[in-house]
Amino acid sequence: MALTTKGLESLKPGTWKTETGHRGEGILRAKGSTNGARFYFRYCTSEGRYDDLPLGTFSANGTDGITLAQAKARAQALRGRYKQDRNLRAALAAEQADADRQRAIEQAAAEAAQHRATLGALLSAYIAQLRRNGKLRVREVETALVLHVERAHPHLWALPAAEVTADDCLAIVARVVEAGTLRQAGKLRSYLRAAFAAAIRARHDPRAVAELRAMRLSANPARDLATIEGSTKPRERALSVAELRAYWRHIQAMPDPHGALLRFHLLTGAQRIVQIARVQTGDFDADTQTLRVLDPKGRRTQPRRHDVPLIPPALDALRAMRGGALGPHLFTVQAGEFAAVYSTVGGLVRDVADAMAAAGELPGGRFTPGDLRRTVETRLAALGMGDDVRGQLQSHGLGGVQSKHYNRHSYLDEKRAALETLHRLLEGRDAGNVLPLRKAQS
Repeated sequence: MALTTKGLESLKPGTWKTETGHRGEGILRAKGSTNGARFYFRYCTSEGRYDDLPLGTFSANGTDGITLAQAKARAQALRGRYKQDRNLRAALAAEQADADRQRAIEQAAAEAAQHRATLGALLSAYIAQLRRNGKLRVREVETALVLHVERAHPHLWALPAAEVTADDCLAIVARVVEAGTLRQAGKLRSYLRAAFAAAIRARHDPRAVAELRAMRLSANPARDLATIEGSTKPRERALSVAELRAYWRHIQAMPDPHGALLRFHLLTGAQRIVQIARVQTGDFDADTQTLRVLDPKGRRTQPRRHDVPLIPPALDALRAMRGGALGPHLFTVQAGEFAAVYSTVGGLVRDVADAMAAAGELPGGRFTPGDLRRTVETRLAALGMGDDVRGQLQSHGLGGVQSKHYNRHSYLDEKRAALETLHRLLEGRDAGNVLPLRKAQS
């Protein structure tokens, strides 16, 4: 007898109806109940005993159960399975147990992966990507994240990155703000935002490091952190001519290699320390007496070559700084074995500033290596050096279309003349008596 929707709707409680089928392959049955008909698949076990497997409650439209067509499809699938194993219920139970075990294994693996994908793992992977890409400030980023996240908030460092909230990120940055280091707080905010953004982007970027892709993040909890007011306030300190000359006298009197390091820094136009620290022996051209510095600042994918001419006193400082060593690094106080980093230079400049203050030679207050860079540009501008020459000397303000694509002039003569002018100013000689600069070629 064929099962029909109408027959199932009128099936009385306790009454069975069976679908017509072939012997030995199992059949679809339905049994009436107070809550409606229920489907079963009847088959005979290998022991000759009949068994009814429940398939579900009948529902004409499928909203509260399964339709007749769905029940027939399930029965047909079970017929195929029944041909493979006559003890159908036990076989299905074993399959279900295997599926449950596999799901448990996968869930445990996912949870373990999530626990491995901690905030600390995210930040470490971000640092690894910065290092692989040759970013100059990777040590600065790493130091800040270790100090202000790993050490200050070890519980957040160990928290799965996917569970980190905006409040957590706020707590990290707020602690630095409360310490009064607004500039550092602003940088830390940027590092957190950038790390999460890199992990999100890594899901679709084959160039990303594998550890970032493995994070599988889709949200950036640091995205909406407010900017830190006062964190990006530019410094305006520039040494007066008298202060600059006093600084020059002090660093001339300092023992080498420390004094030579500061003299070399100043006589090259106070180049960015993070860039000049990367310069090695192969970057010095003895024939042209120039130093090749690579400037990756900004969004450049390839660093811009920046050639710095070395005037005779800068060459003297270079030789005194290295002391005849064979190490690869030129900007060094360790015989070329290691490069001098910003903290080294900053500490030496601070010591000189303290000595100047004690001698009453510093009316404008303490200064930093960055202030020296600003001082060089300010003093050269006061002597009539144009924006283009000053920009070329210190490799800034060169991102415009004209400078990038059309102006191929090297400016070596102009830069050398500017450095010679700076040296005369330091020595107290007539800095304004300079040779006319060759006009840039168009």
